Amino acid sequence: MTRSEIPEELIEAYRSTLFKCGDGPDAFVLTVGVLSPPLAALCRSAGVSCAAHVTAFNPGSETQSADVNEAAHKRLGAELAAAGYRVVEGAGEAPEGRWPAEPSYLVLGMDLEAARELGRRYGQNAIVWAGADAVPELLLLR
Repeated sequence: MTRSEIPEELIEAYRSTLFKCGDGPDAFVLTVGVLSPPLAALCRSAGVSCAAHVTAFNPGSETQSADVNEAAHKRLGAELAAAGYRVVEGAGEAPEGRWPAEPSYLVLGMDLEAARELGRRYGQNAIVWAGADAVPELLLLR
């Protein structure tokens, strides 16, 4: 693993986060490092080979006001829609509820470099990305 400015305890918190995708009977959870058959099936049905799970909430893991977070989330959603991506709304949640869920998007067909650039543009420390193997990876951005 490469060195990062991000404290190890924060990296571990990101690794243990439950990345929820969708709602209702088709909802599923991504876990870093664990094969996701529902993600593989969704990517297959969408005709893509990769996906990114991104948020605009709390850049740099610094708590922002609800208004600031909601505005950033809407900007992110509008940007993804304008770029033509198919998205599934979701949320990143701590397994023990240590912090409030952060709304996010599962972006189907977003390649690795585009996902990294998007995460950096929204000030995020990390994103989650999965390639054709449907195993989500935590990608540190700083």
